[in-house]
Amino acid sequence: MSGGLRLSIVVPAYNVQDFIAQTLDCILPQMRDGHELVLIDDGSTDATVDRARAVFAAWPQCLVRVIEQTNAGVADARNNGVAQAQGDYILFVDSDDLLQPGALDGIDAAIASHAPDVIATDFCIWYPGRTARPLEYHHLSYPQNVLVQGQEAILSTYFSDRHMYVWCKIIRRDIYLQLGLPLFPSGRLFEDMAVVPRLLAACRTLVYVPVVLLHYRQHPRSITRVITPRWCTDFVGALASARPYLEAAGASASASVRTEFDAAASLFYLCAIKTSFELPASTQPDRVRAEVRTIFLASLFGTVEQTLHQLETGQIASVSVRKGRRVAHQIRQALNDSTIFRIRQTVNRAYKVWQIGRQQRRQQRSDVS
Repeated sequence: MSGGLRLSIVVPAYNVQDFIAQTLDCILPQMRDGHELVLIDDGSTDATVDRARAVFAAWPQCLVRVIEQTNAGVADARNNGVAQAQGDYILFVDSDDLLQPGALDGIDAAIASHAPDVIATDFCIWYPGRTARPLEYHHLSYPQNVLVQGQEAILSTYFSDRHMYVWCKIIRRDIYLQLGLPLFPSGRLFEDMAVVPRLLAACRTLVYVPVVLLHYRQHPRSITRVITPRWCTDFVGALASARPYLEAAGASASASVRTEFDAAASLFYLCAIKTSFELPASTQPDRVRAEVRTIFLASLFGTVEQTLHQLETGQIASVSVRKGRRVAHQIRQALNDSTIFRIRQTVNRAYKVWQIGRQQRRQQRSDVS
C-alpha cells in the first residue's frame, strides 16, 4: 500500500459555502484507518475553506488535508487531487453531493476481497426542488460482487450503461499516474467523459458493488444560463476525444466495444442537437449544430449508416428496438436538417425552459416561506 493508505477521497471545491459542510458531514463519519480526505479548493472567494475547516475540527481522528490553488476549473482541481492523493485508490466526491451511509465500507470490502483495478457503483440523481420523484436511481449492468476481467468486458458494459461520471468509478491511483498528469482536460466541460474511457481501457479487472454511492445534486437554475455553444460541442467532443486513446490501447479490436461506443456517441449527439435549440439566436445555433455534426461523424468507429442500421434492427443490446428506431429516425432528421425536426425541437425546448422557470419560482416561494 501507499504509506498504508487504501483510499483517497478527493473533493474539488469552488464557492460552495452553502453545501460543503453537509457534504463533509456525510463523508467523515464513514472514514476509517487507511482513508484520507483531500479537499482541493479551487480559489474560492466565499467561506468554503473556513466552513470546511470548521467541520474538520470536529473530526480530529480523520486524516484530512486542504490544498488551496488559484482558480483554474474543476479539471485542474481533479488533476491536483490525483497528484496530491496518497491512497491506493481514488474516489472523487463533488463538493455538493452526499455520500450515502455504508459507501466507504462497501469500497473497503471490495478492495479486501478482490483488489481490482476499478470498483464501480450505483448512484442516485437528486433533484432537491422536485416534490414528485426527487430521487432517480441508476444501476449498472455488470455482474454483482464478482471479478470482471478483461478490457472488452469492462468497456462494452461501460458504454452500454452510458454512466460516464468519474465519481462512480473508484480507480487505482497507479492507473491515473500511468496515463500521465495532467489527465483531465483543462477548461473543458464534461472532463470526466473524456477521461474515464481512457482509465477503464487501462484496467484489467473490475468489481461492481451494487450500493448507491452518493446522491448527485441537481441545482434548480435557469437552463438558459447553463446551455452555451461550448456545452454542446464539449458534450459531443468529450467522447470523441477518447476514441484515439481507445484505439491506441487496443480496445477498438473488440466489435462489442466499437458498437456500444458508436451507440453512445449517437445518443449523446442527439441529446446535444436537441439541447442546441435552447441557444439564443445571438450564439448562431445553426453554426453550433454544424460543428457538433462534424465532431459526431468523425468520432464513430464505423459509418453513421452502420450505426443507425444497428439501432433500427435491434443489434445494440443496450437499446430496445423501439427506442433504437426512434433514435435513428431523429438522428437522420437532425443530420438532414429536417424542418419538421427543427419546429418540434424548438417547441419542445421552449416548453422545457418554461417548466424549469416555473420550478424555480416555486422553489423561491418555498424558500421564502
